[in-house]
Amino acid sequence: MDSQTRTEIEAAAFRTLLEHLRSRTDVQNIDLMNLAGFCRNCLAKWYAAAAKERDINEVDYETARTVVYGMPYEEWKERFQAEASPEQQAAFRDGPGGSGGH
Repeated sequence: MDSQTRTEIEAAAFRTLLEHLRSRTDVQNIDLMNLAGFCRNCLAKWYAAAAKERDINEVDYETARTVVYGMPYEEWKERFQAEASPEQQAAFRDGPGGSGGH
């Protein structure tokens, strides 16, 4: 497989992941962190870092979060973010490395 085709396949998979996460607003970021060690905000940080590596300065963290969430983060938070339960908070705090992974 050539490099261009690989990049296109990876981009398609990433877009599918974003659509899946956007459709699963019931899955909280803390759940993702506790189970997978990353969340929507991590994806946004990676997206912004990749843009910065390519000297694309108009893609900052907030812009990247809008890409990942499909809307401004504050809007997503207001509409979909639930209060983390004590159990979720404990799992995050006591997760691998004990620092919550963020």
